Amino acid sequence: MFYHAKNGSVTLENTEMDYISFGNGKEVLIMLPGLGDGLTTVKGMALPIALEYRAYTGRKKTTHSHGISPCDKFTVFVFSRKNTIPEGYMTRDMAADQAKAMELLGISHANIMGISQGGMIAQYLAIDHPGLVKKLVLAVTCSKANEQVKSVVNNWIALAEQGNHKALMIDTAEHSYSENYLKKYRLFYPFIESIGKPKSFRRFLIQANSCILHNAESELDKIVCPTLILGGNEDHIVGGHSSLELSDRIKGSELFIYPGLGHAAYEEAKDFSARVLDFLS
Repeated sequence: MFYHAKNGSVTLENTEMDYISFGNGKEVLIMLPGLGDGLTTVKGMALPIALEYRAYTGRKKTTHSHGISPCDKFTVFVFSRKNTIPEGYMTRDMAADQAKAMELLGISHANIMGISQGGMIAQYLAIDHPGLVKKLVLAVTCSKANEQVKSVVNNWIALAEQGNHKALMIDTAEHSYSENYLKKYRLFYPFIESIGKPKSFRRFLIQANSCILHNAESELDKIVCPTLILGGNEDHIVGGHSSLELSDRIKGSELFIYPGLGHAAYEEAKDFSARVLDFLS
């Protein structure tokens, strides 16, 4: 299959945790997605995700006696949270379950990239399970829920409680993307209602609440692995200052903030994957 793309799951406490993997390298890169995971997991998405994020396999060309051929540096895993999650399930609990999943898959040491809520989980993974984390990438995330995060996510909670999936998706897009991107994306708003609507919003609501209650700020000095922090100065969800706050508290971390981009900088910035790969390499 293209890019060695595979779908999989592990069993944790009578429920499943879905994941996909792609690439065929010796090093492992684990990607932890954001709050959108509460609406749709990665189940069955191995091939489209592998195609979208193929740059993260770190493919390089090496010269052999028979000419130039590609070789992979990374095997990439993208994990969802557990399918069934309890009330009061916090980002620290998600990190503990991520560590268990890695153990079940025989992953003892990996590079971790957390995006948005995934970055919150990644913080606790590096704090509580430092031996598992080789290098850490924290993208468009924060150390604690500031007033901006609370305002935006509380509005999403209200829309989810109303079952208003279309309004939730539109508000997420409006807060995430740059105006230049939105000029094109808004053309798809009439069709959003039928795309990815969950049967129940319960899982999303629990995960959203965990974002509001996230606070790892006082423990960030426990992160000792090399860390790259990426953000956008126009982030209307976590705030452009959140990346600076992370950098100030994680000793020796590297920081880059994209001017003019917001929460979706990881999608919009053409050099985003290159910056991550350069750091990991």
